[in-house]
Amino acid sequence: MRVKVKIRCKQCGERFVLRGKKERGRIETGFKQCLCDNRDMFDIEEESF
Repeated sequence: MRVKVKIRCKQCGERFVLRGKKERGRIETGFKQCLCDNRDMFDIEEESF
């Protein structure tokens, strides 16, 4: 299933909107880290489309 994912960095406030695949309850977008090198602190929202 394809999903739209909105990611906001809690450290610097940068926002990203990505498309990804949801399989077995996990979402894979390929996103690894923010521009500020943050890898852990994010707000993540998903929408089906």
